[in-house]
Amino acid sequence: MKTIKIKQVKSRIKCPAVQKRTLDALGLKKLNHVVEHTATPQILGMVAKVKHLVVVE
Repeated sequence: MKTIKIKQVKSRIKCPAVQKRTLDALGLKKLNHVVEHTATPQILGMVAKVKHLVVVE
């Protein structure tokens, strides 16, 4: 499968707890942190929940 890079570009401060949990599940710990994941439907769904906080490369 295709690999995608996900970068956190906005702060998690003042976000709902569900979005903070989603960022943790993606492995994003701090601002400008980049992680690689395979483009599965589950990962793409998590990215869609926090699309205003991350950038997909």
